[in-house]
Amino acid sequence: MAGRLCVRVLLLAGLLLLSVSAPGQDDYPRLTGRVVDTADVLPADVEESLALRLAEHEAATSNQLVVATVPSLGGRDIESYANGLFRTWALGQKEHDNGVLLLVVPADRQVRIEVGYGLEGDLTDALSSRIIRNEILPRFRDGDLPAGIEAGVAAILAAIDGSYRPVDEDEASDYLPIVFIALWAGFFIFLIIRRRLRARHPNGARRWAAPVAGTRRFGRAGGMRRGGFRGGGGSSGGGGASGRW
Repeated sequence: MAGRLCVRVLLLAGLLLLSVSAPGQDDYPRLTGRVVDTADVLPADVEESLALRLAEHEAATSNQLVVATVPSLGGRDIESYANGLFRTWALGQKEHDNGVLLLVVPADRQVRIEVGYGLEGDLTDALSSRIIRNEILPRFRDGDLPAGIEAGVAAILAAIDGSYRPVDEDEASDYLPIVFIALWAGFFIFLIIRRRLRARHPNGARRWAAPVAGTRRFGRAGGMRRGGFRGGGGSSGGGGASGRW
C-alpha cells in the first residue's frame, strides 16, 4: 500500500515538473526596447533608426509603438499571441491605453498590427488592414522585410496623426474614368467661360491673374526622452489586423 502511494506521489511530482519546465504560450521575449528583433531580420542601422523615430514619437505624443519580430509561433494563432505579448509588455500609458504593436513572424510569413484601446478610433481595424495590405505585404513579398517594417511604421504613425490616406490599387483604377471625364469637363467649361468674358470685356481676362502674396512654412520639433524603456501599463482588447505573404 505504501509502495503504491509512493509511486503515485512520484508520478504526480514528475507531471508537475514537466508542466512547469515545458514552454507554454506565455513564453514571450523580453521587452528590451522599442524594437525587439528576435528573428534577426533588421540591419543595425535600420533598427537604430526605427528606435529613434519611435522614441521621438512617444516623447511628443506619449503613444508607445513597439516593433517585434519572432522567428515562429510554433503553430499558435498570431492574433492571440500578439494580444498576449501586448498585455505582457503592457504597451501604452495606463490611463490612455495608447500602445501599438507591429509583430512580424518571418518563418510563418505572418504580420499583425495590435492596437490598444485608446488608439482604436484613430487606427481602426480597417485602416490597420489597409496598412498591412498596401504598405507592408508588397515589400515583404519582394523579400525586403526591413523596408516593409519601415513602411508599416511610417503608415501607422501617419494614421495616428490623421495624415495617412490609403487608396487601394483596384479602388484607384475604378476612379480613373471619373477623374478623366471631370478634367475634360472642367477644361471645356473653362474655355466657354473665358470666351464669354472676352466677348463682354476684352481686357477683363487679365484681371483673373493675381500675384501670390506669400507662402507659409510649417514645422514641428520633438524631443526624445532618455533613459530606460518599459511598458506604461496599457492594454489591448484585440483591435487591429493580420496578414500573410
